[in-house]
Amino acid sequence: MFSRDNWSEIIEALTANWFRTVLTAFGVLWGIFILVILLAAGKGLENGVKKDFGGMATNSMFMWAQTPSKPYKGLPKGRRYNFKTSDVAAIKQNVPDLRYVSPRNQLGGFGGANNVVRGLKTGAFNVYGDYPEVIMQEPMDITSGRFINYSDIKDKRKVAIIGEGVRKDMYEPGEEVIGSYIKINGVNFMVIGTYKKKGNNNGNAEEAQKQIFVPFTAFSQAFNMGETVGWMAITANDGSSITELKSQVFDIIKSNHSIHPEDDRAIGNFDLYQEFSKINGLFVALKAVAYFVGILVLLSGIIGISNIMLIVVKERTNEIGIRRALGATPWAIRGQILMESIFLTIISGMAGIALATGIIALINYQLQGMDTSEMMFSNPSVDLGVVITALTILIISGLLAGLIPAQNAIKIQPVDALRTE
Repeated sequence: MFSRDNWSEIIEALTANWFRTVLTAFGVLWGIFILVILLAAGKGLENGVKKDFGGMATNSMFMWAQTPSKPYKGLPKGRRYNFKTSDVAAIKQNVPDLRYVSPRNQLGGFGGANNVVRGLKTGAFNVYGDYPEVIMQEPMDITSGRFINYSDIKDKRKVAIIGEGVRKDMYEPGEEVIGSYIKINGVNFMVIGTYKKKGNNNGNAEEAQKQIFVPFTAFSQAFNMGETVGWMAITANDGSSITELKSQVFDIIKSNHSIHPEDDRAIGNFDLYQEFSKINGLFVALKAVAYFVGILVLLSGIIGISNIMLIVVKERTNEIGIRRALGATPWAIRGQILMESIFLTIISGMAGIALATGIIALINYQLQGMDTSEMMFSNPSVDLGVVITALTILIISGLLAGLIPAQNAIKIQPVDALRTE
């Protein structure tokens, strides 16, 4: 525990040549400032990229049928086949670690032929035949009405949930949507809800709001799909990886459709969990780079402080000699020098953290007034853990900066010091 006299001596020593002290402290300030800004920028980029997923169940994959590339059991390569609803049941029964197995069908498409009619208005939209679980895999906000439920599936109800983009194109402003009818490829469906998709759908935010969801069973019946499944969205349970489970799913499909066990081209898939893991790995690497660069810059400031403390020790040779002659222990001398080094490091470092925090707050203030839906950057920030880490780095740096000067100070012999002019 240091007394008031010790602290007065520390402040007096550091302010004896205040201009030199400020220049020295600037190196540490700049180093910690760069570290915090780099970490905040990395977090902002990470937030922007992950926002693009829109809260999707990332432990998922999407799977569709392709043409087999190998003949098997008398069947030729290059033949076409389709998933069936029986495949869905088999997957659910034989792969217990799956949370959702959602069969999906689709028709139409953005920029394609007009497939939806309401009165005199027509439009081209993606129409999906889905089960209720899909809202958990591709989260969306229901802005009015409701989403598909299992009563709709069981009764094959011709009902539809439309996106806000469809509503804007097919309805007049303020016109009631719920309970109205739209005609999809000549079949009437009653609108029971509207939605707004989360995220920007990989840069296609407008298209994401121009989709229509109908019950899978009604879709199959209305558009003569029978037992055909166009593709599937499959999500694994928490604690399980869809990347590790998908081989079991593929084996079931291959067995059901007489596909060669080693034919990896017969089933197309997009592993969202694998892609998300790559993104997470990228941001871990970016954080490591930020720490590396920031600490290198900080190190240059620490070297400056160490040099200044060596000069201070040299200038105070007489003082140290007198203190030693009066009975000051080596630990007291060492502690005084180390405390001065740590104090200067922490003060300059906290100033750097405060400056960086102000810059981050200003950036966030500017972003609040902007449309960031199309930006790959959002809410740059640093959490408490980063601040604690920065403080830890500062304390360790201060100790390292003062260690050599402190050792030099205790090596000074009282008699030699008193002879020094």
